[in-house]
Amino acid sequence: VQLQASGGGLVQAGGSLRLSCAASGRTFRTYAMGWFRQAPGKERELVAAIDWSGGSTYYVDSLKGRFTMSRDNAKNTVFLQMNSLKPEDTAVYYCASGLGHIATPRTYQYWGQGTLVTVSS
Repeated sequence: VQLQASGGGLVQAGGSLRLSCAASGRTFRTYAMGWFRQAPGKERELVAAIDWSGGSTYYVDSLKGRFTMSRDNAKNTVFLQMNSLKPEDTAVYYCASGLGHIATPRTYQYWGQGTLVTVSS
C-alpha cells in the first residue's frame, strides 16, 4: 500500500482544513486507516482512525468534536476534516494503514509522507 497525503497549509485559528490521503493497492479497502501528527519537539501521536468499513472510528480525547475522519473505499481515499483549529494543532500530519485494532499505533505498517498544518493565532 502506498499513501499520499495532501491538504495541509496555513490557516488562522478557528479555521478549517480537510486533509486527504490517497492510497494505491487493491487491499486498501481491507485496511484500517489512521491519521497521526507530530508537532515540533513532540512524539508522533495517533489522533484519528477508522476501520475498513468506515463503521468504527477512534479519536484522541482532546480532538473529539473538532476532527472527523471518513473514508471512500471506491476512491481509495480517507479524509480528516479539521474544524475550529487551534495553534496547538500545528504539526505534520501523516496518514497510515495497517491490519489490526484501529486505536493501537502498532497496527500501522504503511505510511504516507506527511503534510504540514500550520495554525496561526
